[in-house]
Amino acid sequence: MILGIGIDVIEVSRVTASFQRFGDRFLTRILRPNEIAYCTSHSQPGPFLAARFAAKEAVSKAFGTGIGSELGWQDIEVVRLPSGQPIVELHGSGRELLARRGGQTLHLTLTHTALYAAAVAILEGTPIDLKQL
Repeated sequence: MILGIGIDVIEVSRVTASFQRFGDRFLTRILRPNEIAYCTSHSQPGPFLAARFAAKEAVSKAFGTGIGSELGWQDIEVVRLPSGQPIVELHGSGRELLARRGGQTLHLTLTHTALYAAAVAILEGTPIDLKQL
């Protein structure tokens, strides 16, 4: 059963400007080491950075929490399968939240152009009694 859906669209220029202004401090706040390595391996990292930013926002919306005290930037990682398909790997509070919500699978799709990046996340699982939360 679908437990949550999240979507996010962001301007690539906004993320690129933050990267140019704050450099590694921005990257290490938002991304995990493998994500940084992947994004910065491209000659134009902006669209790839923006796609991961959008993915993390979409995942947090699928959980119904947003990015904050229950789910942080570092709790969500976008990993690429050998086919190139993006998947979500949860860490720390992300794994705990998945278990508490009855989640079993997170689906993710990303897209980007030179101007915009977007992501959609779908959380699937077994519904639980929300009064327990």
